[in-house]
Amino acid sequence: MQRTNFGDMACSIARTLEVIGEPWSPLILRDVWVGFTRFDQIQADLGISRKVLTERLNHLVDSGILERRPYDSRPRYEYALTRQGTELVDLLMVMVRWGDKWLAGAAGPPVLYRHNACGEISSVDLRCAQCGEPMHAGDIEVLPGPGVRY
Repeated sequence: MQRTNFGDMACSIARTLEVIGEPWSPLILRDVWVGFTRFDQIQADLGISRKVLTERLNHLVDSGILERRPYDSRPRYEYALTRQGTELVDLLMVMVRWGDKWLAGAAGPPVLYRHNACGEISSVDLRCAQCGEPMHAGDIEVLPGPGVRY
């Protein structure tokens, strides 16, 4: 059975899912973001099979989310977020906020995030890029854009 190609859909959510829609990719991005940049580090942290990790890393590199950087004279690489990858981490931070609110339970969040600008422990907050007001699903109207296909 062939998987649906979400990248061909006229939907930004579907296109994003084509890049990071399977469960390992966001976790790999998280690991690279927090400093696990080498294959063996990521593999050990996630407990993922080498085959699956290789496939996921290749996909993320081919998609422009990660880049490979040689770190040894042997063909060994470490991985770094590209600009696109760094922006995807912003998406992961929204997921963190939701998970901390709804799934952390009595133990509380497993990780805290200190904002470098103010030094406070905080979480992300969705705001309108135009006016700065909070922007949540109930605050918006969805309109057709220039890339819509009828």
